[in-house]
Amino acid sequence: MIFLTALPLFWIMISASRGGHWGAWMPSSISAFEGTCVSIPCRFDFPDELRPAVVHGVWYFNSPYPKNYPPVVFKSRTQVVHEGFQGRSRLLGDLGLRNCTLLLSNVSPELGGKYYFRGDLGGYNQYTFSEHSVLDIINTPNIVVPPEVVAGTEVEVSCMVPDNCPELRPELSWLGHEGLGEPAVLGRLREDEGTWVQVSLLHFVPTREANGHRLGCQASFPNTTLQFEGYASLDVKYPPVIVEMNSSVEAIEGSHVSLLCGADSNPPPLLTWMRDGTVLREAVAESLLLELEEVTPAEDGVYACLAENAYGQDNRTVGLSVMYAPWKPTVNGTMVAVEGETVSILCSTQSNPDPILTIFKEKQILATVIYESELQLELPAVSPEDDGEYWCVAENQYGQRATAFNLSVEFAPVLLLESHCAAARDTVQCLCVVKSNPEPSVAFELPSRNVTVNESEREFVYSERSGLVLTSILTLRGQAQAPPRVICTARNLYGAKSLELPFQGAHRLMWAKIGPVGAVVAFAILIAIVCYITQTRRKKNVTESPSFSAGDNPPVLFSSDFRISGAPEKYESERRLGSERRLLGLRGEPPELDLSYSHSDLGKRPTKDSYTLTEELAEYAEIRVK
Repeated sequence: MIFLTALPLFWIMISASRGGHWGAWMPSSISAFEGTCVSIPCRFDFPDELRPAVVHGVWYFNSPYPKNYPPVVFKSRTQVVHEGFQGRSRLLGDLGLRNCTLLLSNVSPELGGKYYFRGDLGGYNQYTFSEHSVLDIINTPNIVVPPEVVAGTEVEVSCMVPDNCPELRPELSWLGHEGLGEPAVLGRLREDEGTWVQVSLLHFVPTREANGHRLGCQASFPNTTLQFEGYASLDVKYPPVIVEMNSSVEAIEGSHVSLLCGADSNPPPLLTWMRDGTVLREAVAESLLLELEEVTPAEDGVYACLAENAYGQDNRTVGLSVMYAPWKPTVNGTMVAVEGETVSILCSTQSNPDPILTIFKEKQILATVIYESELQLELPAVSPEDDGEYWCVAENQYGQRATAFNLSVEFAPVLLLESHCAAARDTVQCLCVVKSNPEPSVAFELPSRNVTVNESEREFVYSERSGLVLTSILTLRGQAQAPPRVICTARNLYGAKSLELPFQGAHRLMWAKIGPVGAVVAFAILIAIVCYITQTRRKKNVTESPSFSAGDNPPVLFSSDFRISGAPEKYESERRLGSERRLLGLRGEPPELDLSYSHSDLGKRPTKDSYTLTEELAEYAEIRVK
């Protein structure tokens, strides 16, 4: 089937119709020493029904197709060949007997390549066979060493050279075989594809010392100067033997330790450093160094070096003793607890010798043990005061190590005494100070306004947390007749607490709401009233002025918060009146409230029962949450 696949389609059709086939046989590869000759055995076949009178043939070099104009090695019709093959090629076989054996003499490297045969039976009965032979020009004998040579096991090494030149026969001899064994010449052997070789055998039992030994074979041709040599190095396999190892090692924690393991083997061994069954380092090498930088207590123990390959193994151990300061303590126990629960915390370490262990919080010792590797701390019924950072310290003569850990105590919110409201000019600020864990949600309620503001409304409430304390600030901006009622509520998963925030400095609220401009206006009104009273008293001694009438001035009631005692009476009325007008002319009053009337207009001001300036300003007061 393979042969038919290689044929052109029309040859398949002819073969099917005639009952015969085209075919050729020759060795797929053949070799020859440079300067010698080589005979390429060949035979071919064609359909019996063709019965040609004369059979011709052509040998081509490196291409089977004439249209490619390949070099002609031999041509029976014309004897015309390529210049490179002139006098070097001739046909040994009889084409009439379907024998196409070719002889090449005085071969050189440029003749190495593929050789194709083409049968020529006349007319259209010509066929180039796909089968071909590859010629290899060599210069060294082939020494065949078994794939595996193991120390202590007998081995056979052979030297093989091609023997395909009928004119020259090679002779073989061994080089460098002393101490290995005596050679035995086996003779000439025929290979499977019809080629011939000369073989010489050498038997011996190798040792590990024979590894790398250089063994040679020489091929010579009698009556010529042709001589060829080949060499092979013996690759003797043997199991590893550890040849280098540290003795026991002592070291102080933090120092540098190097453990060396070296082994001899072939192939190179897999070296492995192990401790307690754990592989620390491994590599395929003749030696392996285990570097321990700044050794710690955990590295104290017995270390083993294992050397192994496919042929065996070897191992040795070395002890490492580490004197060290305590390990960094480890803390196991409850780190989050609810108020009232019992908390148990275990602090442990490892050192040589055993350490002094101490647990403290904020420089206060809570528990301690001497020359123990563990320390237990019991905290019954924890409270918020137990929340915070703790330290476990371990120390001996080689050093000190410490570990910090945090205990988080969770509890319901507690509203602290710092919570209050306070007035400042036209602003009322309410502080709600809460201590809780986890962080609470805070809401401000204004019952009179039926308004609740949450801390999530950042536009109105500012919150800041420091540790377990959360401070939320609500700002009320505007004027109010009385201190507002503000209730603060704090809530988390453990409960909720509410507090009506006390008002600090309530007697200053009026002045805070009136502000500097209102104070100037009130002060001007007071000066006008004092001036009026002074002039009224003078009327008793002088002629009554037509511009003023006691009956025209209604009684006016003033808030005691705005009353100024000891008003100086030495100012003249005209000067007081001018000051009053200048003060009333200042800007900044609420636009809805016009207090800029003159002293002469006081008698025209409409009356109101229990009227005060505070009440009038309160009509324009408005609370805005910033």
